[in-house]
Amino acid sequence: MNELRVRDLMTTQVLTVKPTDTIKRATIKFAVDNVTGAPVVDNRSHVIGMITENDILGLILKHQERLDRDMNPHSLLSLPMDGDASDAAVADANKVISEMKVEDVMVKSVLTTSPDEKIVEALKKMMKLNVNRIPVLEQGVLVGILSRSDIIFYIYKKKV
Repeated sequence: MNELRVRDLMTTQVLTVKPTDTIKRATIKFAVDNVTGAPVVDNRSHVIGMITENDILGLILKHQERLDRDMNPHSLLSLPMDGDASDAAVADANKVISEMKVEDVMVKSVLTTSPDEKIVEALKKMMKLNVNRIPVLEQGVLVGILSRSDIIFYIYKKKV
């Protein structure tokens, strides 16, 4: 029996972001495409980092903690990134976050896999490092992404 390979389950239509994209742009892409993370790629589709919703939300919380220390009662989550804030400190924080570049927030050390790796081996790495998705590279170029959700969906399909 042939073992399941990454190529059998990976998603080939991969949402990517550029290192020069703003956090606002990345956030919009995540929301519109309903994804929780994406590879950051250069102009040749080489993966140079990853950015996730955790990175973006962590950034927001870091700025919220500054507001809290300054005894500012307003929440950054009470309005959209580009919403009009009546409070100058909130408006400034939103502007800083919105205009920050992905390259300033992304994780640069990225776990990757190849299309021919066994699914079980890729999953072991993902679980060990607590990673939800891994870019799939062929000769250094992004060709897909494998997520825990892809594996769960496959298991579900087999059970139905």
